[in-house]
Amino acid sequence: MSHDNAAAPETAAPDMTGITRKQLKRMRRFDNPWNNPKLIWGIGLLLGIVLLGVLGRFFWDPELVFTGAGMPRQGPVGIENLRGQVGTWAHPLGTDVSGKDILALLIVGAPNSLYVGVLASLIGMSIGIFLGFSAGYTGGRVDDVIRVSSDVMITIPPLLILVVVQASFGDITLTMMAILIAAFVWQSPTRLIRAQVLSMRESGYVQMARLSGASNMHIMFREMLPNLVPYLFGSFIANVTTSIVTAVGLEVLGLGPQRVPTLGRVIYDAISSAALTQNMWWWWGFPTILLGVMFIGLLLINLGLDEVSNPRLRKL
Repeated sequence: MSHDNAAAPETAAPDMTGITRKQLKRMRRFDNPWNNPKLIWGIGLLLGIVLLGVLGRFFWDPELVFTGAGMPRQGPVGIENLRGQVGTWAHPLGTDVSGKDILALLIVGAPNSLYVGVLASLIGMSIGIFLGFSAGYTGGRVDDVIRVSSDVMITIPPLLILVVVQASFGDITLTMMAILIAAFVWQSPTRLIRAQVLSMRESGYVQMARLSGASNMHIMFREMLPNLVPYLFGSFIANVTTSIVTAVGLEVLGLGPQRVPTLGRVIYDAISSAALTQNMWWWWGFPTILLGVMFIGLLLINLGLDEVSNPRLRKL
């Protein structure tokens, strides 16, 4: 009996030999939520687009975006056009009807499209954070005015208003375009942040900060804001996606910047020059693929941030 009792603690030890290496990686990822494959892949895709614009200028001549830089209607390397001409390495992704190099257009245009989305989202999120915290924490008439204003603005179709505004402005810059789009992307973050602040303002740490004599601005932006960082990042990425879609929609209609290459502008030029009927698929195909990669990257980042902020979405 004494021998059996002595052996009992040894048999009670947990058996770790049955855990595979894949399961151990998942357990470590659960302990460190920022080590998320979706988040890492999404950041990698967007970083690749940024590096395309930054490093691409050192390996490829950005001056090829101008008219007459190469032979018109030239296909990608090894691809024949309607005239029977085979593409060469001088223009690996081909040229458009005016001789502009497609690769140079992508190198210059992709970061410009991303810049418009990021800047518009930064401005819209900044407005949304300030108004959302002011409405949720202050309450009263301030809350009523901000809530009603955001509800009214969210019912207005932004694309229709932006078409009218940009048509009246004529040729605009990328920054001006981002500011105009930002005027229609602050409503959703304002309403969502207000709802979060309403649920947080009665929590214990907020009450302790009030009793200690902290100002409202200190409580809102030093005590409550850090707890919403993963949520705010997710909202920011969603706003970037919305802003890029809006910008591309305006550019495809011919209402974006006229002299600055963007992915939407390249697609607009391809459509207006009948690239589809001329079988110049590379003219509109490569910008569309790059836009798809951009949206996939933003989607993966958004899904990864959701898992970071919500442990129930993470799986072992």
